[in-house]
Amino acid sequence: MSERVSRRQRKRRVFNGVFAALCVLAFAVVVVPLADLLWMTLSKGSAALSIGLFTQVTNGISGGLLNAIEGSLVLSGGALLLAAPIGVLSGIYLAEYGHGRWGRVVRFLSDVLTGVPSIVLGYFAYVTLVVGMGWQFSALAGAITLAIMVMPYIARFTELSMRQNPASLREAAYALGCKEHQVVMRVLLPSARAGVLTGVLFALAISVGETAPLIYTAGWSNYLWNGKLTQEPIGYLTYVIWSFINQPFASAHALAYAAAFLVVGIVLAINLVARLFLLKKRVS
Repeated sequence: MSERVSRRQRKRRVFNGVFAALCVLAFAVVVVPLADLLWMTLSKGSAALSIGLFTQVTNGISGGLLNAIEGSLVLSGGALLLAAPIGVLSGIYLAEYGHGRWGRVVRFLSDVLTGVPSIVLGYFAYVTLVVGMGWQFSALAGAITLAIMVMPYIARFTELSMRQNPASLREAAYALGCKEHQVVMRVLLPSARAGVLTGVLFALAISVGETAPLIYTAGWSNYLWNGKLTQEPIGYLTYVIWSFINQPFASAHALAYAAAFLVVGIVLAINLVARLFLLKKRVS
């Protein structure tokens, strides 16, 4: 009997060791390329940083990135202004009233939209907005395309956050005489605020790092944005990364690495803020 037990223990130890080794290997496969990518971006990008990078516009394959930085802020901010209200309201509907057939349909279509490649959305926007409606390459066409892409993420984060509210919270609000819209907007939504803000920040990080849909809709401009929503292209950081790295000039490579450094830094900062919101929610 003792021999059988010891044999089982040895087998268990072997299997545990093999499984632990596979876990470490899988972790290394994920982390090592990511660490190498971050190190290359941060080392080469930080070396290309300068004051002129933030004060000058792009001049061919040299100059600064002021126009690209401003354009990225305009495009991502505009996308968030369009997507956040619709996404949050959609998430509230799915959480509170999406229990029937129509709710399942909306949830399914949202999941399908999440899986659509961004370049397909860009081509669709090019056909409908840039060419069909005659907007040409513009900030509005790019912002709408990004908004369509990130809206399902905001809706899903909002739905999951609203569903985490305890039933006692709703019952207490009804017991105090609150109406349905008051329960949702003044009790349940503020309680799910951390999760909703996390979804909004996650959507913002996605929009900052997108390139393909903007190539078809925003175009590129070496100048600062003049405030026109249509009929005028706009610059953005990811275009610099995509286009300038293929140029056979050191100045173009420096701008590409600097733009990559800024994009990675912005995305990391947004993710850290989102983590802080989640941590604050857990602590509270």
